[in-house]
Amino acid sequence: MFPSISPAQEIGLAVLFTAALVWVLGLGHMLWNSRFHHPEPGPLESLPVIPAQRTAAAHPMESVELTEAEQQAFEGLIRRIALP
Repeated sequence: MFPSISPAQEIGLAVLFTAALVWVLGLGHMLWNSRFHHPEPGPLESLPVIPAQRTAAAHPMESVELTEAEQQAFEGLIRRIALP
């Protein structure tokens, strides 16, 4: 094929070219199917992506009682964040 490379290099080049061709054909097939093939949604695909927000009373470990000092520190932090 090429006079300047050995037969082993020619075989490696042919294998590499074949693998690249198979990869490109597979990628094209995957993109073609994803573009033109739209199956009907199944029962799991109709579920909401983000679950509904739970209230603080949903579980006792989801709420924390703050001391008066912690409450004041939190309010001061919120005031600092709110002021530009």
